[in-house]
Amino acid sequence: MDLLFYAVPALMAGMALVMAAVVVRRSAQVRRAWGSGLTAEARCLRTYTTTSGHGDHVSTTLHHVYEYVTRDGRTVRFEEEDGPGTVLEGDVVTVYYAPERPERATAHAPRPVANTVATLAVLGFLGAVVAFCAFFVMGVHAFSEDFGWGPGVSVDDDPAPDVPWESDPDVEVP
Repeated sequence: MDLLFYAVPALMAGMALVMAAVVVRRSAQVRRAWGSGLTAEARCLRTYTTTSGHGDHVSTTLHHVYEYVTRDGRTVRFEEEDGPGTVLEGDVVTVYYAPERPERATAHAPRPVANTVATLAVLGFLGAVVAFCAFFVMGVHAFSEDFGWGPGVSVDDDPAPDVPWESDPDVEVP
């Protein structure tokens, strides 16, 4: 049973750390694309939505598939989530890309401050999740030691069987 109180928070904290790494990586990719100064005209080849969740908590994500030609003549196709709903198939948009990774381009307009604020907000939330999990595990550990769940002395183990208990009226205490 103790394993449950350690494994579930550890799994949750691990998932939060993986999500934090993904957020930081994507933020850095977008920053590199914006910072490279390279742009191209891309055609939107396809738009589609995906849904996730169930019941009352369903979220829909809009995806765009773009294709463009880099300055060195390579044709690159990439997909991006959460683009503007006003971009339809056949529309031409400006994309930003880094020359070393043109497949990680973005059609999002440069907004470095908003990108930083959003990244920090998500990292703050995920950090709070990890901290909660750590404090939960520490609390469970302390609680289990205080109340005999973990290693320690049980009620059946009399530490000094030859010493009479004070509450025993039949035994005189010197």
